Amino acid sequence: MGIEDEVGSNAVKVYKAMKDLAYASEEKMGTAERITQSAKLPKNMVLNALQELQTKGWVRRKVREKAAGYYLTK
Repeated sequence: MGIEDEVGSNAVKVYKAMKDLAYASEEKMGTAERITQSAKLPKNMVLNALQELQTKGWVRRKVREKAAGYYLTK
């Protein structure tokens, strides 16, 4: 079962953008701002997609001093 079966189309775009940017670990995570630029979607859609991916276990969010970081878990 792939990601396309579990989440919406915007979440798939965000997931692929994160994969292209190699945000695959806590050491290499990116901000919502950077993911927004890469996915070419409005920021509110990216934030909703990130929330959906977190709920399904595909992405993890790490709170930091300035901006939260996101990285892939699957």
